[in-house]
Amino acid sequence: MDLDGFDQAARATGSGSTRLPERPQAKDALAYIDNEWYTLTSRRGRWMDLIGDYAGSEMFVLDGEALLQEALNDQLLALGREGEPSFQILHATYSLERMLNEYKMRSATFDIVFWHESRHLTIQTGRPEDVHTSRSLARAMLFKHLGCLDIAVHTFENLHDPNWLNYQRVTKPMFVMTNDGGLISRKFDDQSLRAEALLVQRVFIFNLLAQGITVSLLHGAEYRDSKIVTFIYEQRHNPNARSQLPEALWAASSAAAKALEARESHVRHGLPVLPLATFAPQSVQAPSETWMAVLLKRLSSVLDLRQVGMTELLYTFIAHLIVVPTLSVQQRAQKLETIHPSLSAMLVGTFLPTAFLALESVLARSQPEVDGHIYVALLNFAMTRPGQSPSELFGAMVSSRLAALWSAVGISNCDFTTLRARFPQPAPSRPSDSTGRPPAVRALLPFNNRIFDEHLAAVTVDVEAEDSLELTQHLDFNTIFNDVYHWHNDKRAILPAHLGGEAYQPMDEFQRRKALRRAQHFMASMERQAQTLTGAFGIPLERMLILPVGSQPRRAVPRTIQAKPVPHQSKKGKKEHVSSADKIRLANNEKKHTKLNDSNVPWWKEQLDTIASMSTSRQIVHIENIQRNKRTFEGWLTVEVRLFRLHLEFVRWIEDDERETAAVQDRTTVAVLRMVKDTYQQPNLFPAAVDILDTCLNVIALSSMISDLKTSSPEQSDVEHKLAFKFVKLMKSKTKSAVYKFMRIREDPIVWQLRLFGEYMDRSMDSQYDPRVPFKPDAWQRDVLDCLDDNQSVLVVAPTSAGKTFISYYAMEQVLRQSDDGILVYVAPTKALVNQIAAEVYARYKKELRGRSCWAIHTRDYRIHDPQKCQILVTVPEMLAIMLLSPPLARIWTPHIKRIILDEIHSIGQQEGGAVWEQILLFAPCPIIGLSATIGHPEEFNDWLKSVQEAHHFKHTFIHHPHRYSHLRKFTYAMQDEKPATLSFKGIDSHSNTGRTRFLHPVSLLSFGVHEIPPDFSLEAADCLSLYEALSVHANQPSCGFDLDHVNPTRFFASTAGPLLKQQDILRYEAQLKTIVNNLVAARDQQDIQSPLNKVIEYLTDPAVKALDHHAIPDRSRFMQNLIYLVSDLHASGDLPAILFNFDRKACETMCQRLLEELTTAEEQWRETSPEWRRKMAQWEVWKVQAAARKRQSEKETRSKNRVDVEAEQGESSTTWESSFDPHDPSPQFSFTSKSSVYSKSDLEDELRSLERWSSVPKWALNALRRGIGVHHAGMNKRYRTMVESLFRLGVVRVVVATGTLALGINAPARTSVFCGDSPFLTALMFRQCAGRAGRRGFDLLGKVVFYGVAIDRCQRLVLSRLPSLGGNFPLTSTMVLRLFNLLQGSDYAPFAEQAVVSILTLPHIGFRSNIGNEQVVHFMRFSIDYLRRASLLDAQGNPINLFGIASHLYYTEPGNLALIALLRHGVVHRICCQSDTVSAKRGLLLLLCHLFGRRYLPRIYAADENLQQLIKKSPSMVTLPPMPEDAKNILDTHDSEILSTFTSYALAYATQHHAILGSDVGLPLSDVEAVPSSPRSDPPSSFVEHLDQRAVRPIARSSFVANSGHDDQYQTVEELTRTSRDGLHLNQYAIPSMRLFTSHSSRENDGYVLNAYILDFYIHGQPAALKSANAIRDNDMWYLLDDFTLTLKSIRAGLGQLLWKASTEAVSAEEDDNGLPKVIDAGTKAKGVNDEDVVEAVPPAEMEGDGSDSEDEGMELTRPTDISDQDWAVYKIVHMVTTEFEEKFRAIGS
Repeated sequence: MDLDGFDQAARATGSGSTRLPERPQAKDALAYIDNEWYTLTSRRGRWMDLIGDYAGSEMFVLDGEALLQEALNDQLLALGREGEPSFQILHATYSLERMLNEYKMRSATFDIVFWHESRHLTIQTGRPEDVHTSRSLARAMLFKHLGCLDIAVHTFENLHDPNWLNYQRVTKPMFVMTNDGGLISRKFDDQSLRAEALLVQRVFIFNLLAQGITVSLLHGAEYRDSKIVTFIYEQRHNPNARSQLPEALWAASSAAAKALEARESHVRHGLPVLPLATFAPQSVQAPSETWMAVLLKRLSSVLDLRQVGMTELLYTFIAHLIVVPTLSVQQRAQKLETIHPSLSAMLVGTFLPTAFLALESVLARSQPEVDGHIYVALLNFAMTRPGQSPSELFGAMVSSRLAALWSAVGISNCDFTTLRARFPQPAPSRPSDSTGRPPAVRALLPFNNRIFDEHLAAVTVDVEAEDSLELTQHLDFNTIFNDVYHWHNDKRAILPAHLGGEAYQPMDEFQRRKALRRAQHFMASMERQAQTLTGAFGIPLERMLILPVGSQPRRAVPRTIQAKPVPHQSKKGKKEHVSSADKIRLANNEKKHTKLNDSNVPWWKEQLDTIASMSTSRQIVHIENIQRNKRTFEGWLTVEVRLFRLHLEFVRWIEDDERETAAVQDRTTVAVLRMVKDTYQQPNLFPAAVDILDTCLNVIALSSMISDLKTSSPEQSDVEHKLAFKFVKLMKSKTKSAVYKFMRIREDPIVWQLRLFGEYMDRSMDSQYDPRVPFKPDAWQRDVLDCLDDNQSVLVVAPTSAGKTFISYYAMEQVLRQSDDGILVYVAPTKALVNQIAAEVYARYKKELRGRSCWAIHTRDYRIHDPQKCQILVTVPEMLAIMLLSPPLARIWTPHIKRIILDEIHSIGQQEGGAVWEQILLFAPCPIIGLSATIGHPEEFNDWLKSVQEAHHFKHTFIHHPHRYSHLRKFTYAMQDEKPATLSFKGIDSHSNTGRTRFLHPVSLLSFGVHEIPPDFSLEAADCLSLYEALSVHANQPSCGFDLDHVNPTRFFASTAGPLLKQQDILRYEAQLKTIVNNLVAARDQQDIQSPLNKVIEYLTDPAVKALDHHAIPDRSRFMQNLIYLVSDLHASGDLPAILFNFDRKACETMCQRLLEELTTAEEQWRETSPEWRRKMAQWEVWKVQAAARKRQSEKETRSKNRVDVEAEQGESSTTWESSFDPHDPSPQFSFTSKSSVYSKSDLEDELRSLERWSSVPKWALNALRRGIGVHHAGMNKRYRTMVESLFRLGVVRVVVATGTLALGINAPARTSVFCGDSPFLTALMFRQCAGRAGRRGFDLLGKVVFYGVAIDRCQRLVLSRLPSLGGNFPLTSTMVLRLFNLLQGSDYAPFAEQAVVSILTLPHIGFRSNIGNEQVVHFMRFSIDYLRRASLLDAQGNPINLFGIASHLYYTEPGNLALIALLRHGVVHRICCQSDTVSAKRGLLLLLCHLFGRRYLPRIYAADENLQQLIKKSPSMVTLPPMPEDAKNILDTHDSEILSTFTSYALAYATQHHAILGSDVGLPLSDVEAVPSSPRSDPPSSFVEHLDQRAVRPIARSSFVANSGHDDQYQTVEELTRTSRDGLHLNQYAIPSMRLFTSHSSRENDGYVLNAYILDFYIHGQPAALKSANAIRDNDMWYLLDDFTLTLKSIRAGLGQLLWKASTEAVSAEEDDNGLPKVIDAGTKAKGVNDEDVVEAVPPAEMEGDGSDSEDEGMELTRPTDISDQDWAVYKIVHMVTTEFEEKFRAIGS
């Protein structure tokens, strides 16, 4: 579904229809399918983290051919190279395992699948024979190796193979990771065959998507920390997809496949292509002599041994097959020796292709070890020693085996003398002692720092005697940096005025009034939001007043935080002491209570008299309203009102004509038991009430529950009370039998409870009284309280609605009561949650502090109060991380932090921003509280968190509570085939439920096919009963094999404490049933529809759901047409309020607009035809005409009466409906709003008018609010979002269409969560977050989850999915090292700063999911320091200098920030900015910055020349980014060489120093199988082995397996260094700031991606529509991307400006005049500034939120600092102009 119009936008710029010839060639067909289908498919691709943000723990398929292509296409691998006799299969095996290990170490769940028809890109059909045959053999050998790994490997013929279709049906892979083959490349000889191979692969992807399987790209995937990031092409299930493209295309595809097979057959000389399954590992392998004899016989029969040298080549080849298994992996590390060109041509042209085909033919029963370099070395060795015997050359053992094989075939003897004469050896290569010599470890620049020296002493590397660092001529002032200014505004100080910051500037009268209005408006808004959060709207907040600690008398014992004590019995024999004050207080309470009781008697009698004449249903409504009156909350009245409501329930039952039907009986008996149970829980239950309750239970045959209810009830009163009404007679006086027999429940009470009463059962889990909180906490909650009281760190994992909320506020109250300067920081992942928590704090606590506030908000966009002068700071993770690393705050603020609460702590695993959470945990100076509902395998994360907290000397406890308070019931919405438009929506009052919402029993969802049920798979009581019944029906089948006696409900619950079941009892029962289901799942044969599990599933599946197409997804039109019926059905069934989740902002707005349109259209039609409306309008018109007369009459009456009479009459008069009627208001039957007693229509209109005046909310959004519909996503105005949240809590808005913004902890209680349409962002984690919004604790005991427009199999996958394990990041980067030095220097080595650095250097594992130990961290730190010194960012003492501000403030962009520093220092930016043409200078600068920041990729196929020409023709965008300037590229290349040299030295130094610990590098990375000799060695070693030992490459840091291709420790790129490092040397590619990413315009073209020019395009044309249509930027992403780049520009400008001003000031100070006064600087240089948007600011407490509408550059005149060069100033001016212009264009799209 194209709900966001993204595909529709593409059609505006897409090319016209491509004409396909009648009989197309492969190139024609490829061009056609690319243009008509694949280009648009790739445009839809999303760049996502496969594991963390998409698949989680779901199983997917790795395309085996694509996997082998990645391994064999490695440029370092010496295999399959044209004209080269290399065949380094050991290196290829290592590469294969290394790649698979990337997935395994990230806990990915996958199978490997090979499709035979997809092999041609792997074996490169069409390439020369040596390439084709070597890759074909390697393919078979690698496949055989895969079979030895603990990974399932499957083979199929093609996508139409019945076995594949069955596999797909059984395993349900979430996606297939494959390659698309890229574009046609000129490097291959036969271009037509290349086109044919690509065409076959495109059709393969087409068929996958048509089968409903999502595709992701393996080639070009980034393995960053715990993430695998690549493009994902969403599934489009369409069984008729092929019919939508011409038949000629499919004919061309078939012809292409046949052409490839023909070429393959030609190269193989007619030998058949064996299926890969042939090479699967077998338990019995043939002896080596056996298969070698077969091989030798075949080769001797097909080779022309009469040709000179052919016999010798065959002899040495067989010899090498015997020798290689005797060699170690280190001995096999050889460079390819040079041989005569003619001999080489014979090898690669004739011999090796034949040998490889022959080896492939015997591979099924053998395990040959082939090594091209060893073979050539052996051939050379034999040729240079023609006189030596085989025994002398190879050793006795090898020569004897070789002789036996040779004699058996009867081939003539070899003549190496003649061979040498015919093919003389080229000049000898260099001596072996220089082969593989590692590069020297570069001496480090001098460095000393008292904090680091002790820890870095372990790094033993030479240090230069003197500082040889040379300064460049640009911006190297050697100025020490002080991080005391804002990151985006260098004119505003971070520090408060008393510490050297800016003094508070007095305001004039206008400014004061404006500030006051803003403050008043904000506080009014905060008050309203707080009231909605606490359920006290319209009532003044009763906040807890906490006195300043300084004003209280000191006590020896700290005060314990307590709620009001609950009465309880004292210990036996002890009389509780009651103070005089308490006695007076109790006496006063007793008087008040007596007075209230006395007044209740006449009031209650009056109420009964009032309703006496009403119908029963109206009486019920009236009594339910009375029960909300505070008067009925205590005393005898609360009991009697409940009894009267119970009385009315029986009366209604008796009056019901269908009273004896099962439906009425079920409904009423449930209601009766609920009321009886509730009444039993009331205090002061008098004897008459107890008798009535017992009678009620007897009548409905639930008398067995009486004892349970009495036991659990509070202490009963002995005082008799006479009822003011007569309870309905239910029992006969004499016989004591029931008056009404139909009331009796006929089934077992246990079964009845399971069937009907599950959601009303007691949910407590070992609840007990605890004086610390005002409720009875469960056992796990009491454990949390104990941890907080003990000042421990704690991780709490519990589902939504389980009861985690109190934890945060208990900790807050602790901090507020303990001191006046202690700080608690609450970290929330979203701004919406920040606002809500702040409002909750405001509603709960009041503490008056001089010069400080109780609480503050700090986000990137705004601040409320001063974040540095509060006790409770509510913020987002990015802001806290900045504050913790802020030097000015390390002394004055950070030491006062007592607690950090990390809400939704699972966000640490997200692709974006996860590293920030990790940094907070590493640097936290206090115990933390981690809260989450959704952590997969939380024990793993807790182990790391515990190690960090204990390293910081804090105790840590993990508390896991797995059960929700309320159950979630799942449904699917079954759209009808007919168009709903024909049904003609006529309003919600006349709408009857369509019955399309169909129940999904949890066990019925197992039809999807799983191997085990997830841990959070839950069953309600009714689900348990229906499952038992289904099992019972099929228990007698011979194949069942399970016993149900122990789960028979009546037997199972016989052991419970009483017949009244509790949720704890159901959980025990559920566990037993789940054990049976798990056993059935494990034993299930998916293909057997008669299996017990499949029969149970069929029994539990709704027939309407069975009839649905489980893959069907509605089109956009049908989706939108049905939407109003979905919401109306929810309204009709009482399932509003509801949140409709869709993860695209544009789609959310479209859905809201569609609902509004449906309601307004139906209303207009109704008003045009409705007599009722016409009558109402006529009455209103008459009322308006009479208004003047009424006014005159009123005035006349007023004059004739005294004031008291008038006031009395006004109080008694009632307002007519005409006075509040407005014909422009929505009619009730066309609105989902609900009437609120505390929030009137006028209140709503007042807020809407204010919103419309002060914000840019679209009119349709305001009109939708009037009809009870809201939209909530991050792109909507903040005030509007807050208003939607408040109205939703009040019940005024009952339908909200939202993205995931409402999923993370927001208090938006809904009865129903609806998933509207599918999305890649609808993951297992997000599903649980959003579904958890349903089931309002305190409102609903059951929540509903509805899938709308989501395929059934997708619903099943989501419900049955497992939460993924949390991912982690490597938090230590070069910029982080730099920031640590800034923290130390800027804070003057504050204790916190020192502790933060020491903890980093001493932690056993620095990051979650990181296997990097302490020793390697120390080495990384020391060499990072050396790099930073050489980059002129640190001096020899560790002081940040020069351009540190830019590097540090753009830490999240590394390595882009460091690349910019290099370009600034070396004058590239100066050259661009000093151009005479300002326009060219600005565009040149922006082009450069686009290469460094905000990089976003396009699939190469989308940027193909043909498509690009069409896009440029129809759009103002250039789409792809032009190349980086050549001088910039050269500078970065040089800089990258420096980085590579530095970190190569790091790797060499660490590997050398810790060689003994690392050991031999002989283990493969995944299987850990050691590559040791598999055959016995000659003793002593043969001369050839000694020759190999002498010439072997001996790498130190590089893997021995990669050295198998002849590579030593000389590296070309950082990526190569990290990818090929030896075992035990963990190098993180993304922690090393490589410039390789930027140095070529086509740096990722080989990966199939090109850079998107969206930023440059936007700067040039400023058109969002063009970015969407041509640059493929979705509406969802556009604002965020442009906002991030705007902040980047502002950071660059601020950092550059600060450096120039600091350098100027220091220069002026050096030129003081005779009076000692500094040279005068123009005061106007202090430009006007506004609030920064990303850092700490000392602001007046009254400062409220800013909407960012005022530019800090308005009216700003740049004034040049003194002693700054023309070039430096030109750079600043151009940066300033680009920043200003870009920000203006960005603001224009948001206004």
